[in-house]
Amino acid sequence: MLQHLYNGKNMICIFRRAFWPTARNYVLLRHLQTVPLKTGNYFDNNVLPFSAFLTDNYGRQHTYLRISLTERCNFRCQYCMPESGVELTPNKNLLTTAELIQITSLFVNQGIKKVRLTGGEPLIRKDLIKIVEELHLLKQYGLEFITMTTNGVILHRVVEKLKEAGLDSLNVSLDSLMPHKFAFITRRNCLDKVLKNIEGALAAGFSPLKINCVVMKDLNDDEICNFVQLTEKMNLDVRFIEYMPFQDNKWNLKKMVPYKDMLEIIKRKWPNISKIKDKPNDTSKAFKIPGFEGQIGFITSMSNHFCGSCNRLRLTANGNLKKYL
Repeated sequence: MLQHLYNGKNMICIFRRAFWPTARNYVLLRHLQTVPLKTGNYFDNNVLPFSAFLTDNYGRQHTYLRISLTERCNFRCQYCMPESGVELTPNKNLLTTAELIQITSLFVNQGIKKVRLTGGEPLIRKDLIKIVEELHLLKQYGLEFITMTTNGVILHRVVEKLKEAGLDSLNVSLDSLMPHKFAFITRRNCLDKVLKNIEGALAAGFSPLKINCVVMKDLNDDEICNFVQLTEKMNLDVRFIEYMPFQDNKWNLKKMVPYKDMLEIIKRKWPNISKIKDKPNDTSKAFKIPGFEGQIGFITSMSNHFCGSCNRLRLTANGNLKKYL
């Protein structure tokens, strides 16, 4: 099967199940010449100071690659999928370990600096440690940061191995601190395991650790201050995410809590909360309460979108490329 990525000047061509150099042979990729399409090689037409391949028609330079390692997940979150799950891509059509590394090598060659591993639930991949080890090797060729988003429930099995393999940081998705709400949202009864694994990740050196919390009106918006309180003694970056109101392919704004409403709730308890200067291409508006060890942030994808400065690309588990989160 031939898959290709093309922007008019540069092309990446991927022959599934064909031979490619490994990450250790990455240097070979830098010197490949233009060759006929049928060879399965890639075209590198005079890479600019920043690659034309990773620059879109609006001048946005894409330096951040998000890789879906799997479509499978051991949760069934209400806002993500039905309780019965979703139809999955056949395993034979999913990218192998070697293919993931080979494709990422090409992107690093073109200017990708940061890689995030996601799912589904990435911890389900049996080759996860191998993937992180191979990605870590790409740091000598321009990759700067490797991170991962997980629901955290089986994190204890591999957290120390992930650190040793070269993973730089972790995001844990957590939408409630109350067992009954957590069970309702995720359709799983394991909040205690997730909380324990967050502590374990901090102890393993993943500090600060980011917490992703999707806020939903009349469900968990009454817990906002409880999440903020976590940052007092723990080096956490709690990021409140505006709920994207899709329901049966229709908009449903009733559950969305705008970022300004969340901030107002927090200010009532901590009026001295202060804004932190945003970093370039940052999707989170960061704030800190004086004296607290951690900080908080708001991802305002609905009320104040950040599409104009987005530098993310998404590689799906079956090898498709998307120009959004």
